[in-house]
Amino acid sequence: MTDDAFDWVQFLRRWQDEWVPSKDEAEELADGGLTLAELAVAVPPAREAEIVAAEERLGTRLPPSYRQFLGASNGWRLDGGSIYRLGGAHEIGWFGDPFDMTSMYEQGLTERSTEQEVRLAGMWRRALQLETDSDMSYALLDPGDTDEEGEWALYVYKGWSGETPDRYPSFRAYMRRMYQDFHADRAGIPGFANDTTRALDADVERARDEALSGRWETARELLTEAERYGRPRARGMLAQLDAVAHGSRYYGFGELVADARYTGELIPVMAAARLRDERSDRPSRGFPLGAETGDGVTAAAEEVLDRVRDRTYRYAPDGAFGRAVAEAWESARWGDTDTAWRVIRAALPSWSPPGPDLLAPLGLLADSVLGPVVTRERGLELLATPRAGRTGPMPEPVPDLDPPGLCWLADTPRRNLPYDSYRCLWVEGVEPEAMAGLVGEEGGAGLTAPPRRRDGWFQHGTRQRDDLEPWEDRAVVAVGRTGSGWAFGCDTAPRASAAGSFFVSPASAASGDGRAVVLWLRRTHDGGLTVFHLSVAERGEELYAFTLRGTDVERSGPVPAALDPDRVLDGVGQDDRERRLLAAVQDELGLSLPRHALVEGILPQLTTRSWNRAPRQGEAYAYATVRVRTR
Repeated sequence: MTDDAFDWVQFLRRWQDEWVPSKDEAEELADGGLTLAELAVAVPPAREAEIVAAEERLGTRLPPSYRQFLGASNGWRLDGGSIYRLGGAHEIGWFGDPFDMTSMYEQGLTERSTEQEVRLAGMWRRALQLETDSDMSYALLDPGDTDEEGEWALYVYKGWSGETPDRYPSFRAYMRRMYQDFHADRAGIPGFANDTTRALDADVERARDEALSGRWETARELLTEAERYGRPRARGMLAQLDAVAHGSRYYGFGELVADARYTGELIPVMAAARLRDERSDRPSRGFPLGAETGDGVTAAAEEVLDRVRDRTYRYAPDGAFGRAVAEAWESARWGDTDTAWRVIRAALPSWSPPGPDLLAPLGLLADSVLGPVVTRERGLELLATPRAGRTGPMPEPVPDLDPPGLCWLADTPRRNLPYDSYRCLWVEGVEPEAMAGLVGEEGGAGLTAPPRRRDGWFQHGTRQRDDLEPWEDRAVVAVGRTGSGWAFGCDTAPRASAAGSFFVSPASAASGDGRAVVLWLRRTHDGGLTVFHLSVAERGEELYAFTLRGTDVERSGPVPAALDPDRVLDGVGQDDRERRLLAAVQDELGLSLPRHALVEGILPQLTTRSWNRAPRQGEAYAYATVRVRTR
């Protein structure tokens, strides 16, 4: 927008007409400390001769938007923020950098500094100072930071903050933001209503319909503008879109959290966001909701926080959508997150909000099983899907996340999976719950919820329990089900040992009525393959096994030709050895693992019996314990 298209007279008149005292000003007026005349924001316009005289005194032509402003009002009173008054044409002058800010900013420049950082360092000595009253703050127009329309950037420096100045691309942009702040400061005052607030409230209602119709980007634009003006409902709706789109780390939903209709959807998401970076050994105290709430909502919030923390919270909406969520949960809990998402996606049109201001089924995000299923891409697909009775075009489905088979284990960069070593057990034709009886430690807790971990953190090792013998090696496996009907347990952080002389494959014990397969792989720090063990048993008896160490192979039983490492690795380079072996196992035995569920920590855990046997008489072993103490 050029300045000629911006009507300063109309804009400032509207601002003056809408002006009402803030809460603090109203108290001072009531006490007699101020008069309405002292609180006037507008000033009579400057004559063209006054503006020209100022330009001659300064030796430059003023930027367009500021020049037009002076022609509409020769100064302005700002009753919010740290700038209190903008001077008239006869009061402005060059800043001159009286505090030598230039030297301080130039000292921070390096060869990697951006063009904007270099401009900011030089701004202080060339800037034009506009304010005449402030809280140790300065409004500075920079003639060295201009755009194609000849506008100068405006910087607001709060001298007491120690922060980098706030930058606005022009004086017009600064004044529009101050006008928005003026509205936001008064949005909660009873009776503050005018043409601007009514138009913005209509935009909020339109945004609601756009969001439910799948046009969430249009809704976001409308809500972003309304939120800047502090309009009720806008902040809560905008935060919902950001949460589903994974566009924000903290989700505060404004006054919506005080409405009991939304407690089951919004508060769990707030709890999950709060706990995401919480240290497990230092639980957070209290649960600020960001709005005044009744005792019932506050108590419910604390109870939800506890359930989200211990991973017992489960999203359970009503109706047809609720039934689909329950079905999806059963698929995702054992690792089939792709099927879970397809079920949710198909049911989205049937979702109906419990109140008019809820835009999406946000409770999904807080469920420890289903939350990780809704990735950013799937969140955007959800937002683009018409729901709550709306109709419209459906978005293109997001591709499935899980690659088939096992080869992805070799392809995944170590920065994404902490697998220097991994070991897995598959049992054919049994349900995952049966794994506890087949290989679980005696007297153990059975399947347990996966531990909560800080966002983006992986478990890179396990510490031997104090109640175990030094030779014992009890795996902690994530338990699930493959698409071909095998129950599995996968340990992504086994102890440093790997299929040594005391190792006893659990395949035989697990294969009571069918087949069981054990796979154990260990890599070097640079990703090379050092150990690869495979053992297959059926009905309690081992059928065959081999352990590959470097180029040496130990075999027992008739290893099928399709799995024999000499044949599989014939002519294969070092970098492809793991992939070739995994491909042979997946093709011959029909095995797979769900990448997404393992990476996101969705699956329940089981502590198994030891994978090592006790040393026999005359057998020696050694171990070392290293303890690190911090001061």
